[in-house]
Amino acid sequence: MDHAATVRRLYDLLSAGDVDRFGELLADDFVEHEETPGLAPTKEGVKAFFRMYLAAFPDLRMEPEDVLVSGDKAVARVRATGTHQGEFMGIPATGRSVDVQLIDIFRFGDGLVREHWGVIDALAMMQQLGVVPEGPPA
Repeated sequence: MDHAATVRRLYDLLSAGDVDRFGELLADDFVEHEETPGLAPTKEGVKAFFRMYLAAFPDLRMEPEDVLVSGDKAVARVRATGTHQGEFMGIPATGRSVDVQLIDIFRFGDGLVREHWGVIDALAMMQQLGVVPEGPPA
């Protein structure tokens, strides 16, 4: 299996707004380790998260800048961009653009993603949305 190609496909599908086809690449017993409050750490929970994310950022683009594979795992450094046009996690639409970095780790089995761990620069995102002041810490 070409795990790097599958990872790139995941991001292409999300950028196209196709959450259902994205979900087809996740195993039914998929486990999400980057939990979101209020959402189950499952395949359905992740699909619900991306539906919410795309409703808030309908022009979402996720561009993998690096994809590294070792055994049954792949790691991606990704640039996510979009315009905040709908409510996101209780934050009303601001009309502002975001450009943030994230790291995703995927574990594969039988050609499907079985587990995911991730880190996003949430502080930069909140600053770009105007929710948190920019600048050095006080």
